[in-house]
Amino acid sequence: MSNHLLNSTRKLLSSLNADALLSFKPENRRYFSGFTGTSGYVLILPETQWFITDFRYTEQAKTQCPEFEIQLHNAERPLEAVLKETGIQKLAFEDNYVTYQFYKNLSDKLPDITLIPAGAEIEALRLVKEDWEIEKIAKAAEIADKAFDHITGYIRPGVSEREVALELEIYMKKLGASGLSFETIAASGLRSAMPHGVASDKLIEDGDFLTLDFGCIYEGYCSDMTRTVVVGKASERQKEIYSTVLEAQEKALDAIREGINGINVDKIARDVISSRGYGEYFGHGLGHGVGLEIHEEPRLSPTGTKTLLENMVVTDEPGIYIPGFGGVRIEDLVVVKKDGCVVLSHSPKQLMEL
Repeated sequence: MSNHLLNSTRKLLSSLNADALLSFKPENRRYFSGFTGTSGYVLILPETQWFITDFRYTEQAKTQCPEFEIQLHNAERPLEAVLKETGIQKLAFEDNYVTYQFYKNLSDKLPDITLIPAGAEIEALRLVKEDWEIEKIAKAAEIADKAFDHITGYIRPGVSEREVALELEIYMKKLGASGLSFETIAASGLRSAMPHGVASDKLIEDGDFLTLDFGCIYEGYCSDMTRTVVVGKASERQKEIYSTVLEAQEKALDAIREGINGINVDKIARDVISSRGYGEYFGHGLGHGVGLEIHEEPRLSPTGTKTLLENMVVTDEPGIYIPGFGGVRIEDLVVVKKDGCVVLSHSPKQLMEL
């Protein structure tokens, strides 16, 4: 746990008027401690940090969490007993993640400790990425780029969307990915009008739009990219819709920099699409933050009030989706910089006819 993160966490505790912070949402737990297992609690105390886990993970925690004091919990010494030993009086917790049952158990068994909701403030600590985080996200994006290059030679009429999605997954794992950032979207033909049309058994046909939205996880960090291709020859209408989305995507890309907020970036892309008469067919936000989670703040959307800061990582993904015809989305993953952005997605964006 870096000094910067520790100082930021203690400032958060001060603002919440809390003595300690309990975290076990997997992404937050990994961010604070480096622990990659599936069970454990990070406890940030006034003078030290504890990692609380069970017998299965104590050795792993000793290796991965060298700056933490490892505490064992079990049937004889449950979590609430460990917390009671600290003597704290006010405990901040992840109210956006814990279940009501978990909250009630702590409140019933620890009547002398006040539980304080931390809200979204814990995730806010992760908004601006450190250089080592960006390196991992960039590697995940590189794997996705290589997978897209591979899959363009695999796509053809008669192959199912599900087969394409499976081939992408296998190829990314061969390149070092530990898993998918999310279930791969592979939507062809009329199904490409579904923004989240996950892969089905539909066979790809000549003349189809095929939208591929996919990403992978590399050492905990996600990538996210969308490309839309035409299988066969593109019609004039397909070319028009594609060029509209591409112009919107690239104009928004030119605007992304420190100091602009998500509403204004979204509006730039939305205005392009609306000016061509397709405004009603762009029904989602322009983008979102990416990191240990595939969907994080900040949001680039009509409600995205957060101001972009240097080293935030966001997506730029406008789309047009016309029921009964098909749809197009083009998405890049980018790092916000003071005077622009660095694009991490390098796959071609000009319309590909496969």
